[in-house]
Amino acid sequence: MKKRSSVSSQAPANEPVDAQATHTETTNTSKPVSSRRKFLGRVGAATIAAGVASQTALAQFPAPGGSKQPVCNDPAFPFGVEPADKAANRYMKSYKCRLEAAKLAQSRPLVYHVTNGDDDGYPNKIGSYTKGFPHNQLGEVDLVAYNSLVSARTSRVPADFEKITLGLGRPQTSPQAGLAMDLEGPDSHHVTLPPAPRFASAETAGEMVELYWMALARDVNFNDYDTSPIIAAAADELSRLSDFRGPKQGGRVTPQTIFRSTFPGDTEGPHMSQFLLQDFYFGANLFSQKIKTSAPGVDYMTSYADWLNIQNGGAPVAYQYDPTPRYQRNLRDLAEWVHVDALYQAYLQACLIMMGQGVPLDPGLPLADSKTQLPFAQCGGPHILSLVTEVATRALKAVWYQKWFVQHRLRPEAYGGRVHNHLTGAAQYPLHSDVLNSLAVQETFRKYGTYLLPQAFPEGSPTHSAYASGHATVAGACVTILKAFFDDTVAVKNPVVPNADGTALVPYEGPPLTVRGELNKVARNVGKGRNGAGVHWRTDIIEGMKLGEQVAICILQEQKLTYNEEVKMSLTKFDGTTITI
Repeated sequence: MKKRSSVSSQAPANEPVDAQATHTETTNTSKPVSSRRKFLGRVGAATIAAGVASQTALAQFPAPGGSKQPVCNDPAFPFGVEPADKAANRYMKSYKCRLEAAKLAQSRPLVYHVTNGDDDGYPNKIGSYTKGFPHNQLGEVDLVAYNSLVSARTSRVPADFEKITLGLGRPQTSPQAGLAMDLEGPDSHHVTLPPAPRFASAETAGEMVELYWMALARDVNFNDYDTSPIIAAAADELSRLSDFRGPKQGGRVTPQTIFRSTFPGDTEGPHMSQFLLQDFYFGANLFSQKIKTSAPGVDYMTSYADWLNIQNGGAPVAYQYDPTPRYQRNLRDLAEWVHVDALYQAYLQACLIMMGQGVPLDPGLPLADSKTQLPFAQCGGPHILSLVTEVATRALKAVWYQKWFVQHRLRPEAYGGRVHNHLTGAAQYPLHSDVLNSLAVQETFRKYGTYLLPQAFPEGSPTHSAYASGHATVAGACVTILKAFFDDTVAVKNPVVPNADGTALVPYEGPPLTVRGELNKVARNVGKGRNGAGVHWRTDIIEGMKLGEQVAICILQEQKLTYNEEVKMSLTKFDGTTITI
């Protein structure tokens, strides 16, 4: 059983303005809050009046097409109908349920969206996302073009987004999605993120050193981490950094903890989650989790010309694939999986595997131990599978608001360009010494002849800012749904790992792996794939998962109001605390 509890443009070009404590971008101020409440009060009163009027007039309301309204015992309706008073009661009950959900949403605390200050702090925008706009030879954005984006996100007028000045033609990705309203769960403006680490910080440098090591280790199999000299060197350097926040054992990064998270279960057992390895049935179809992966040893955007072309929105070079399907065994495979996945795919698969293994429902659900009822339309496959997919788009709206209207964090590939130009003497940037003196950076130069961050994808990152990760936010939301509906304390059956070349699965021999740990791990695996590809930062993933978790919990709270039975479900959050919904 689960444990439960109650639930300035005046600054020199490369010197940042100290805006961390003062710069805020809020969705609410005292005046808008007051206006909003008055507006909601008027709307609420009008809606209630309309509801009462509708109840009174319901019996006289004509049937569709102007035909006769059914009445009990009317010879024109020989099979009988439900009495009109019952229909009216249900009508009002549904209306009251919608009101309660709206009140619950309105009762959540207002949030303030705080940035790290880099977008305002560097007038040349070296710490901001600028991909797809025109850049100079240093990869610094054309400010007139960048300001076309600023104008659009300030006005929020749809026509202004069509006036954004692009570089070589690659479009920006869904910049208005974060402005869309959601009518279930929290609105996209009603959840938030802590500010991302600053451009010049030791934390950002530590995250970047990790990304250089991940690129160098793309072809090292997870099963070989204990004996790999690359992993040993990476663990040693990460352990000595000023501010690296990955998990450690005895104060040091180890082959077991490297590239992982502190979320419960993530550092236990194999690096890959069982939910990305085990074959499963989708209905009657048996699905193998072998994937079409990319060719080993092939990295992209390692030449300066290719890098600058991509920053300007140019077309990438051709992609190279491995002709043999394989189970995921290293960072390159994982990067390719998250290159082309449907964003909720891993969690849909996880749900199917869990149902196939007979993982029981959360014991607080009304049908968990019923002797006369089976879960299906409620608390069964159709319900949970559809909810796993439903939360994905709601999570994306929340993170897209952060990406386009709050945070504006540059991608790691752009930071790699800053490192290259600084170390080659082409420019001077306020980069932390941890990255400038990094062994991983020197090894990258020795291998490729540049200090650029090698990319797993020829096009590099998508055309939206880094913080937070969309993949990670969806992961956090979807995994939270699964942890709420299932008893995640049970062990996953028949655990496996890939063989050396990824062509087959072999039994895993080690301590039991819990559903909870493997769900946390599959969410982190997806984020690790994005990091391993070179397109996201560690905090993009960690904070994105937490943001998605917030969204899912709010949706579950509102859905609870709709059930006929008393519903309680518990889940352990990514921070290790347990809540009851």
